[in-house]
Amino acid sequence: MISAGEVAVLDANAEALGVPRKQLMESSGNAVARAVRDLADPGSSVALVCGRGNNGGDGLVAARFLADYDVTVHLLGRAETISTRIAAENWEALGEAEVDAHEVSDSTDLDLGDPDLIVDAMLGTGIAGALREPERTAARLTNESSATVLSVDVPSGVDADTGEAYAGAVEADRVVTFHDTKPGLSELDAEVRVESIGIPEAAETFVGPGDLLRLGRESESHKGDHGEVLVVGGGPYTGAPTLSARAALRAGADLVRVACPESIAREVQGFSEDLIVRSFAGEHLLPGHVQWIAALADEHDTVVFGPGLGGHDETLEAVGSFLEGFEGTAVVDADALQVVPGIETDATLICTPHQGELEKIGGETSEDWRERADLVEGFAAELGHVLLVKGAYDVISDGERTRVSRTGNPGMTVGGTGDVLAGVTGALASVLDPEDAAAVAAYANGRAGDVVLEERGYGLVATDLVDAISGVLRSPEDEDE
Repeated sequence: MISAGEVAVLDANAEALGVPRKQLMESSGNAVARAVRDLADPGSSVALVCGRGNNGGDGLVAARFLADYDVTVHLLGRAETISTRIAAENWEALGEAEVDAHEVSDSTDLDLGDPDLIVDAMLGTGIAGALREPERTAARLTNESSATVLSVDVPSGVDADTGEAYAGAVEADRVVTFHDTKPGLSELDAEVRVESIGIPEAAETFVGPGDLLRLGRESESHKGDHGEVLVVGGGPYTGAPTLSARAALRAGADLVRVACPESIAREVQGFSEDLIVRSFAGEHLLPGHVQWIAALADEHDTVVFGPGLGGHDETLEAVGSFLEGFEGTAVVDADALQVVPGIETDATLICTPHQGELEKIGGETSEDWRERADLVEGFAAELGHVLLVKGAYDVISDGERTRVSRTGNPGMTVGGTGDVLAGVTGALASVLDPEDAAAVAAYANGRAGDVVLEERGYGLVATDLVDAISGVLRSPEDEDE
């Protein structure tokens, strides 16, 4: 079962794997045509009501494969306003095939006639809310008809995720949906058929550019809407917490604060005027600081705990004490990882070990990424937390769902790249589900390394990744604009 948003992610990932969206639409249209043949005998009259997006494009493709039927296509709107290139190409293909097709520029001109079957290809899974014209009139005429109604992917006017039917929604007799069923379809009083359209399994397994579609901003956004991150680190090291904090800003967090020992606070502040530094007494984290850190953490969406913190016994005791009392979301990295297996916490943790650190906390690894993915999944289930295990192939799992990121290169063995990853993960965990945040962070961090490698070769350094992060987090939609 996949959500409406996940459909777009898989489509884009499939395209990145060499399966063009036009090919997917061709397969979808063929599936619609097969469903028509199941519902109506050859020679029957079929009215296809098509919107101007890819859902309508599926209907346009189907029309080409129904030569044995009396087909009429009703495009809701002018052809020049079709919203995607591949749907527009399939409209043009109908003309070449001399299919009876009409543009409906005014809903009062829509006449479906008296067909035996109506194909509802108006609105797909990405649309929710009350129907507008001309779809509202088309849905009303569809529901008033005595024809059998076949909806493509989801009945127009029905929320694919919740099953909520908005006023005037299409009342389908059958739904043909693609790749996997959608959560809301179980609520329908209609037969639902799931058709494979050639999306490869790899589009779900491997994190790809489609996953960047999970990110987005409302035009009316305000400061703080996209995350406030607290980085707790430093003591033996000053660069690590600074890298994490700067990376969190570049990954889109609105505000980032660093909590570090007062002995290094001035150095950390000196790295960037964009950071807000809050210091605690001494040279490293102690149990006596936990109450103050906890109060500060409550003011943030995500805490990144561990970069440069060191492994003093008292420091690790403080880390454990904090996590046991914390109920928010935390990215746990570096030395702080050591305490995770031995604590009980209500916090949502994203743990980011490399393979050596994974073994130190009780996990197992393998040179074969498939075997490693299974091992990580099992250990994540045992821990009850999300794991992002760094390697040539990063493995991300919450114990049930496992993803793999293949971006990155050997130049990223340089120190500090893991601190960058922790910061990116912290920023994304402020706006995404934990596993999605970890997956997108792994992909973006590795992709940033690849961009830098192409520009500079193996002499890359961690600060180079920080500067590249914001560019690689642009979604495919952004790049099309």
